[in-house]
Order: sequence, then C-alpha cells, then structure tokens
Amino acid sequence: MMAQYFEIKAVNPGYLLFYRMGDFYELFFEDAEIASAALGIVLTKRGKHLGQDIGMCGVPIHAANDYLNKLVKLGHRVAICEQVEDPKEAKKRGAKSVVKRDVVRLITAGTLTEDDHLDARASISRPPSPWCATGKPILPSLGPMCRPERVSPRIWAPINCRTNWPASIRPNSS
Repeated sequence: MMAQYFEIKAVNPGYLLFYRMGDFYELFFEDAEIASAALGIVLTKRGKHLGQDIGMCGVPIHAANDYLNKLVKLGHRVAICEQVEDPKEAKKRGAKSVVKRDVVRLITAGTLTEDDHLDARASISRPPSPWCATGKPILPSLGPMCRPERVSPRIWAPINCRTNWPASIRPNSS
C-alpha cells in the first residue's frame, strides 16, 4: 500500500495527498504533519518506513469538505486520491492485493466551484478592462485591441484581434 502511495505522491508534488482508506482520507509523512498542524487534528503513526515511524492523520469522508475548505483557505493545495476499484475486485487478485487508487481531483483556491467551498457573501469582481478612458489599448504591444462592443456577448473579456491573424481564428469583427 505504501508503494502505491509513494507512486501517486511522486506524480503530485506540492499537494497534500488525501489518500482514501475506507471511510477516511488519510495523510502520511510530511503531509500528515502539515495537515495535523493546520487542522488541529491528532498526528499519529502507522507502521515504519526505513526504520522511522510513518506520521499519519486522517479525516472522515463525511467531514472532508470542511477540512478541505480550511486547508485551501490557508493556502494549501490538495490532491484527492480515491479508490477506483471495488475492494472485492482487488481480493480476486489475491488476499494481499492493494485496491487501485488514483488522483481524481486537484484542489486549489483557483479551482473551487462548490457552493460549500465558496463564501456567498464575498463580492466577485472582474479584472479591469485593458482600455483606458480614451478607448486606446493599455497594452499597445499587443497590437490593436477589439472594442468591447465587438466581442461576443458570451465573452466578457475583450480579446486581441490583430488583423494579420488567419481568418479561421480571427475573432468575429461584425
């Protein structure tokens, strides 16, 4: 099981790995130390690796959103690793077979979309327009800019529409 953990963790450096174990997401080693301190949960241990105790902490699946929310608000990035195989299928391969797992989602402050992760009272402001009051582009190095009224109503942000772009990718100028 730890070999699988190391393999998945190596592909997701910089993320706290929420590793699904039954009804819990467990974190190991440095991830466990970071999460334990950030979340105020108990740091325990699970066996040994290279003669050293393996630090571990965990959160129940039913409360995971609250913990994820807190970690993201503190600036952490989280990789959610789920069991992608029924444990019964793993047992068919042998009594000691490890259930297949894989990262199914990477969570950062910029990827949150669920209502329970977002503050409904917070205002959402759009980035400033690249036009100054005169109507000239603020970023002249990008070439002539499309006027806001010429941009598709589905797109709120203006786009650079150089006249030398191929017709197949040039923004609609009508």
